[in-house]
Amino acid sequence: MDPVWLKSYPREVNPAPVIRGGSVAELIVEHCERFADREAFWSRGRSLSFGECLAAARAFAGWLRREGVAPGERVAIMLPNVLAFPVASYGALLGGHVVVNVNPLYTARELSHQLGDAGARTLVVWEPALPAIEQALAELRLERIVVVAPDALLGPAPARAPRGNGAGPAWHALEAVLAAGAAEPLAPVAVDPQSPAFLQYTGGTTGVSKGAVLTHFNVLADLAQQLAWSAPFMPARLAPHRAVTALPLYHIAALMAGMFRQLLHGGSCILIASPRNLDELVETMRTERFTTMGGINTLYAALLNHPRIREVDFSQCWASGAGASATQQAVVDGWQALTGMSIVEGYGMTETCCYISQASLDGRPFNGSVGLPYPLTEISIRDLDEREVGIGEPGEICVRGPQVMAGYWNRPDETAKAMTEDGFLRSGDIGSIDADGWLRISDRKKDMILVSGFNVFPNEIEAVLLTHPKVLEAAVVSVPDRRSGEVPGAFVVRRDPSLTAAELHAFCAAQLTAYKCPKRIEFRDALPKTPVGKILRRALRDEARQLGS
Repeated sequence: MDPVWLKSYPREVNPAPVIRGGSVAELIVEHCERFADREAFWSRGRSLSFGECLAAARAFAGWLRREGVAPGERVAIMLPNVLAFPVASYGALLGGHVVVNVNPLYTARELSHQLGDAGARTLVVWEPALPAIEQALAELRLERIVVVAPDALLGPAPARAPRGNGAGPAWHALEAVLAAGAAEPLAPVAVDPQSPAFLQYTGGTTGVSKGAVLTHFNVLADLAQQLAWSAPFMPARLAPHRAVTALPLYHIAALMAGMFRQLLHGGSCILIASPRNLDELVETMRTERFTTMGGINTLYAALLNHPRIREVDFSQCWASGAGASATQQAVVDGWQALTGMSIVEGYGMTETCCYISQASLDGRPFNGSVGLPYPLTEISIRDLDEREVGIGEPGEICVRGPQVMAGYWNRPDETAKAMTEDGFLRSGDIGSIDADGWLRISDRKKDMILVSGFNVFPNEIEAVLLTHPKVLEAAVVSVPDRRSGEVPGAFVVRRDPSLTAAELHAFCAAQLTAYKCPKRIEFRDALPKTPVGKILRRALRDEARQLGS
């Protein structure tokens, strides 16, 4: 497709930025040393400078080497937005390891799949998440577990009691790990730019979570694109910049557009461990200076309804970014009225190392699109026969560019399904590009349910429901929801008439992360099916629209 979007680019944006060579580790060292005295991260009243972060990251890398963790091995990080996250993530990359980000809310079943698939032997875990780890421990092949307490790095290192009974993996407290690693010499590790930096897990159309292989080159390409798109518009008078980072760093959006973007220009992340605690989030925004923030539609809507949001000073905030799910016009209008600025919509995927497109940052108002394709990014809109359609016509959005993943970890079959013969990534989203190059999304090709920006796949939930002995059949579809946009809803045929919705809710809660659990359960005598016996989700989706809250 001709790059018609280039004619709508702000004149300040370079459409062909240079991608630096080397590794992400070299980028980390260079920028942490350049901005050594500046604040890099803030959490619960404690600031961590770039210099302090680099020293702690080097200590973590030194400890991994001391433990015999070889370059290229996967290191899983299961943390919310706390100071230990960048320390462990940067440290693993400095040691030449591959970072595997893990949702700290995952259940034992979900952990067993992801950690087993990644082949991770080292895990850095949030102490409150330990019950799920301990439940799954027999199925995991972990050799060492680093426990991060809620007060880690916030003050003087407290004494930590050892865990475990001598069998299984070795347990370590983060404080002991950093103390031991600080004494280890850390020589630079040569890393091939085409080797993995992250295994970033995403759902698949079958509901099986797959690890998108994001190489060092992919990450550096994405950062070059972000810098070209945003740097010309960042007000110098507001430097050093501080970003309210409420989206989880284990998610690709906050990882790349938050933690790594701030690294590029020596800005800091105000880490919000739990954005669901709106009182704490608003209090932080009231008391801490910030210049940017990121969120999703549901977060902005919730903030607009908070009784103290009008006490927040937005005078130094120049941009509010959004993505992961569609931003509603009413929310944009409310945010504009409150803050004096629009919401900058973006579109991306885990497989594209975050961004595919973003609205311009030159002050143009929200237009309902997901912006213009990023520099160095090609878009092709294709029909079901993979023929490119014309301007304004709907089709599947296909993407090609230096930020597109190398493939799925150990899944060449799934990689082949995701890519076209000419090297485009099939997004699974239906959209169009208008004559001025603005990309618009109209529907999803997949049955995926988007809960507050997180992908939820019906097949995974159905598989759990069908393991209940009282369930005969189950189908899961999207149910509209005012707070989350949409949530999973289940239609169930009982095997045993004594089965109740409460019983099934409790069963799912033990098997699935909270946002994946069906919020509505409807019992039916039968489910609609095709002549060959396939359940007609489409018919159920029509019915589910009437169930929305």
